[in-house]
Amino acid sequence: MNFKTLDRFKAISLVPLTALWLASAPAQAQTAPAMAPSASMPMGQMHKGATGPQDMKASMMMGMGDMQKMQASGDIDKDFAMMMKMHHQQALNMAEMEIAHGKSAEMKAMAKKIIAAQKKEIAQFDQWLAKHK
Repeated sequence: MNFKTLDRFKAISLVPLTALWLASAPAQAQTAPAMAPSASMPMGQMHKGATGPQDMKASMMMGMGDMQKMQASGDIDKDFAMMMKMHHQQALNMAEMEIAHGKSAEMKAMAKKIIAAQKKEIAQFDQWLAKHK
């Protein structure tokens, strides 16, 4: 499977996943387990002091919690852009942790590619959201 096909597959698979998340968010918010103490840090700062897999998982869980807390606007396009922006920020955080603490040169190279791609897409979401307030 080439990267273009993989990207299309990921994009297509996100649509039902996002719809499922939107439908189940209220129930999940009521039953979500307590987060680890490190997960109480602001999303943009969580990954900076992280050193291990537990910190990466706590950062990921915090990002999912932030998406669950997001109030749906009722505009599927706007909600998609806002949630995907959060999702991409989590990818950036995890990639930065990999670069800072990972041992594999191959994974660090992949993390650098992820950072470049996700920053570009976050900027696109920001531009679209600025036009559609």
